[in-house]
Amino acid sequence: MNKILIVEDDVNINNLLKEALSGNGYTCGQAFSGTEAALWLEKESWALVLLDLMLPGMTGEEVLGMIRRQGDVPVIVLTAKDAMEEKLELLTNGADDYITKPFDIKEVVARAQIQLRHAGREQAPDRISCGEISLDKGTHQIRIGGKELEHLTRQEFAILELLLEHGRADHALQTLLEHPGQVFSKEAIFSYAWQEEYMGETKTLDVHISNIRKKLKSLTDKEYIQTVWGIGYRLQPSG
Repeated sequence: MNKILIVEDDVNINNLLKEALSGNGYTCGQAFSGTEAALWLEKESWALVLLDLMLPGMTGEEVLGMIRRQGDVPVIVLTAKDAMEEKLELLTNGADDYITKPFDIKEVVARAQIQLRHAGREQAPDRISCGEISLDKGTHQIRIGGKELEHLTRQEFAILELLLEHGRADHALQTLLEHPGQVFSKEAIFSYAWQEEYMGETKTLDVHISNIRKKLKSLTDKEYIQTVWGIGYRLQPSG
C-alpha cells in the first residue's frame, strides 16, 4: 500500500505535493482542512501522512493526536516553525519527521520514501520518473512531457528502466545530496536488458543507446543519457 494523505490548506502547495508524489508512483489523497483530514483518516488506511499545522477546522496538532490514538502511521509535519524547542515538541508529540517551510519538493519526496521504508510499507512503484520522463512498468509505456515515446524495443525499454530506477534525482540520499544519477557499466546494462552474459562486445549496446537518444530527441531537447567515458552510461537527472 503506497497511499499518502496530504493535509495542507494551501491549494497550490497541496497540488504540488500530489504531483511530485504521484509522479513517483504513490497514490495520494488530499485534505484541505483538519476536519477533512479526520474524515479521510476514519474512512481509509494510509501508509504515510504529510501534515501541515496551520489548518482550518481541527488544528494540525489535533490531527496528529488523533493519528497517534489510532495507530502508528508515519507522520511528516510541514511547518513554518523553525525554533528547536518547537521542533522537539513536535517529535515528542508523535511526529516522525518534520520539514520546515519553504521546502524543496525533492527533499519532501526523499523523506517520504525514507519513512515508508522504515515503516516497511514501501513497495516498488510501478511508475518512476526523472524530469519530464515517466516510465510505467504496468503499461510498458514511457512518456516525455506527457507524450508517449513510441516504437521502443524490449531492450530499449529495459535500458531506460534501469537508468531511471537508479538515476532519479529524488532517489533516497542522492536527492538530499543532489548527486547525479548512478553510473552503470556497459556490462551491467547489457546483462539487465538482454538477460544474458556480457561477452565484451559493445556495438550492440552502443547502437541501442544511440537509438534511444534519437527517440528521446524527437520529443525533448534535453540530453538525458550521458556517456561516462571508460565506464558506461548514466541518466542525468537535470537533463
